Amino acid sequence: MKKYIAELIGTFALAFAIVLSLGLGLRIATPLVAGLVLGLFVYTIGPISGAHLNPAVTIAAFSLKRLNPKDTVGYLIAQFAGAGLALAIGKAFLLAPLAMQVESTSIVGLAEVMGAFFLAFGIAAVMHKKVSDQAAGLVVGGSLLLGAMISGTVANGLINPAVAVAVGSVNMYYILGPIVGAIIGMWVYRALAK
Repeated sequence: MKKYIAELIGTFALAFAIVLSLGLGLRIATPLVAGLVLGLFVYTIGPISGAHLNPAVTIAAFSLKRLNPKDTVGYLIAQFAGAGLALAIGKAFLLAPLAMQVESTSIVGLAEVMGAFFLAFGIAAVMHKKVSDQAAGLVVGGSLLLGAMISGTVANGLINPAVAVAVGSVNMYYILGPIVGAIIGMWVYRALAK
């Protein structure tokens, strides 16, 4: 149960930081905020849950048989619950809902796929023990920063279905794009690392 609580807390913190950053009009700084928060949680809860904090990462890890079905479902529930809390508490802090533009175009989907690819590629390096424990947070946080910057050029730069729920960017591109990109990123890294 501890790992599910860790995922809930970590996903809440990540989503909440992004909600506040976007709500305060700091769109350009949001990828950096997200990268710092994720890096922090890799160091703090990584030893407990792996610090996925992202349903796309969890599903990609499951696709590599790095996570069993029970934990996959538990992580997904915890992550979306954390995002729901971030949405509810974020509304209270901001006193207004976020006004995120949600486009349903193929370029948005491609941007989310590409951003998630680079995020998952970096995470896979950590998972395959090609990165020292001391550098894991830097690599994962940096991978999120890169992925969010790439995606943010034409999309909202979320690359995380749970965060998409927290900020109100809910459509198939913000839900499925990151999942597809994360699966491809992890499989490509695994092929290179063998």
